[in-house]
Amino acid sequence: MRKRAAVLCGAAVVLAGSLTAAPAEAGAPRATETFHVAEPAWEKCGTDEYPTLQCASVEVPLDHAEPAGRRITLALSRVPHTAQEYQGPLLVNPGGPGGSGLTLAGFVAAALPGQVAAQYDVVGFDPRGVGASEPALDCRPGHFDPVRPDPVPVSPEAERANLARVRSFAAACGREHAELLPHLDTDSTARDMDVIRRALGARKLNYLGYSYGTYLGAVYAKLFPQRVRRMVLDSVVDPTGVWYDANLNQDHAFDDRHRAFLAWVARHDSAYGLGTDPEKVEAAWYAMRAALKEDPAGGRVGAAELEDTYLPGGYYNGYWPHLAEAFSAYANERDAGPLIEAYENFAAGDAAADNGYSVYTAVQCRDAPWPRDWRQWRKDTWEAHGRAPFMAWNNAWYNAPCAFWPTGSLRPRRVRNDKLPPVLLFQATHDAATPYQGGVTVHRLLARSSLVVESGGGNHGVTLSGNACLDRHLTAYLADGTVPRGGGGADAVCAALPDPEPLTSKAAPTSARGSTLHGLLGFRR
Repeated sequence: MRKRAAVLCGAAVVLAGSLTAAPAEAGAPRATETFHVAEPAWEKCGTDEYPTLQCASVEVPLDHAEPAGRRITLALSRVPHTAQEYQGPLLVNPGGPGGSGLTLAGFVAAALPGQVAAQYDVVGFDPRGVGASEPALDCRPGHFDPVRPDPVPVSPEAERANLARVRSFAAACGREHAELLPHLDTDSTARDMDVIRRALGARKLNYLGYSYGTYLGAVYAKLFPQRVRRMVLDSVVDPTGVWYDANLNQDHAFDDRHRAFLAWVARHDSAYGLGTDPEKVEAAWYAMRAALKEDPAGGRVGAAELEDTYLPGGYYNGYWPHLAEAFSAYANERDAGPLIEAYENFAAGDAAADNGYSVYTAVQCRDAPWPRDWRQWRKDTWEAHGRAPFMAWNNAWYNAPCAFWPTGSLRPRRVRNDKLPPVLLFQATHDAATPYQGGVTVHRLLARSSLVVESGGGNHGVTLSGNACLDRHLTAYLADGTVPRGGGGADAVCAALPDPEPLTSKAAPTSARGSTLHGLLGFRR
């Protein structure tokens, strides 16, 4: 899966790190607009879940300003249309950056009403550097192997240990992928999308993006407004905060969502035996963290791994019952078995995770300026930790390679746009990964867009996840372009689904479709 890119000399890498460049503006001439694109050669690659999937690949320039130069390969998937009425390709992206979209095409085609899905070729792709695309990025295999240092640097030694890890990751990326790194950014991926459009023979593109995929879609729309037919953005990134400020905002949102989980545990004291007072349940969780810091469960789950394990609960409440059972078993009986199992299910890394994190870091570090003075990170993170201790430091170390990244950074794309057809936005009010303000901001920036709000919802990625009200708006839009129009900040409001019940309950289980979707979207998106 890992491919080694050609390495440039170290001097060139150091020079690149000193530069901040501006992306080309929309409408700027690009030689790739005349670059020859071959029609994909589709082959069957169906699975038990998605038997009609087909796979292919397309070549794109590594550098879109130099189309005669090196080319790289993007992996594609599709579920072809079956209806007489054909509305073109629907390109889907799960977010990340670093998420693979190959299986998502099968899921979306299966989850949409049959008569709507049949009118589209639902197309997934692995963006540059990701998964089955070549070359695939893997900067430092095993970077998240347990047990890592405690994320909260309560001593200079702890801070130095974490700094050594992130410096090593950034340096490894520079050594292994120096030729590729300057071309891993959202603008380049958006231009790849237009090459995909041309390869598919489509005059215009339909698009469904989740999480980071919403920012990617907004950038594509800014670069190629005349190529957008329909666009759905679900769980919307605030483009005014990419990426340093966005991560600081996440710290507070995830802490709120973690407290919502602990309050849910308190409401179900009969199942978990941790008390009915949310503050005492929270104290028990942090006591568990302190114990694991000193004695990692099974030699695998220390303080950092515990935070990794519970972070997915901030993305999707369908995981709460499993996380609560692990918490209860450890806190009440010192039984670490369920906790280790939860870590293996929700947080343990593999080659795909190493690849995803490598691309995530490469794109975010390249996309926008980050503070290069570690003292700024330290100050901001301690301030966040004081009010939001759940993951402020964990999140800081996750992104900290950007403080030492070996390539220069671009300036974020301004996505304000009045040249588009109606765009449909979906946003939950308590989404932690992409807080609510992102949806409001993009609704304001994209003229004629419509915003559908899931009131009281805290999940990340809300369409095709079991909420029939949201899905009715999605289906109507994909069927004939219908969007809701209302007054105020939201054009339509849907109630959130109820929180799950404990696993021992006889209540209806969590939506299987929701679990499948969130498995495809992953975390840290």
